[in-house]
Amino acid sequence: MDTIREIISLIWEVLYSLRQTVSVWDIIDIIVITFLIYRILSYMHKTSASSVIKGIVVVLLVAWGATVLEMNVLSFVLRQVLQMGVVVLVVLFQPELRKLFERVGTSRVGILFRKRVDTENLENVINGVADAVEIMSKEPTGAIIVFERKVGLNDYAVSGTKIDAQISSELIQNVFYHNSPMHDGAILIRDGRLLAAACMLPLSNNINLSRDLGMRHRAAAGISERSDAVAVVVSEQTGSISVAVDGMLKRNLTRETLEMLLKSELIYSDALIKKEKKEKKKNLANEEKKK
Repeated sequence: MDTIREIISLIWEVLYSLRQTVSVWDIIDIIVITFLIYRILSYMHKTSASSVIKGIVVVLLVAWGATVLEMNVLSFVLRQVLQMGVVVLVVLFQPELRKLFERVGTSRVGILFRKRVDTENLENVINGVADAVEIMSKEPTGAIIVFERKVGLNDYAVSGTKIDAQISSELIQNVFYHNSPMHDGAILIRDGRLLAAACMLPLSNNINLSRDLGMRHRAAAGISERSDAVAVVVSEQTGSISVAVDGMLKRNLTRETLEMLLKSELIYSDALIKKEKKEKKKNLANEEKKK
């Protein structure tokens, strides 16, 4: 019993001494820095930069080992390399840093300056896109449809033909019809309207993408890597439906899955999507009981 009291007393003394030396702002400072490091590392982990980070860690470990073992020449060379580290990092991570700052600039901090989303109109747009994609998937007709979100896509819109029209299933099918002059590019959707067609998109450099994927899939992955856009792809060879988000391709989707995924990314939270699924199942079960 005395031992337990001594331990409690020791812990209390340590906490009291910390209280005297560490302020509340110091704790907040540590929490903020930890959160930022975690967010940056988790973001980098989703990109090709993760392998570069591993390489940097290896170099740092070798440099530390060379210093401990008093390998003077190797230690000197590595110190010279590390002194140029900031410039090297900026060059290596230029695409990732640009996207990171774009994310910060369009984060929830700026929610007061963003236009309110017309949920009902966007639902109708998603339904129209899903209808068109389902029909083109059966034919099959190749297509790529990009939804602009917070990061602007004007640089890619100017590469195509400006349309600025209301979305409909028929319009999308006409754009991607085989003999259409605008079928060979992507269409961009902004604020529920078809902004432009026949737009040229950047191709992904991700070496982990499957070799059987064509240019449309690589373009969809590329635009989702460079922005927060959501890209829908219909394969001209197989008619399979895919969606690219954050550089990741979700393939072989059904119409229902496509619609749910687009609503999840563009309108609702995951919780609302699950609730909607449960309500649909409940309604189907009630209809079956009535029959």
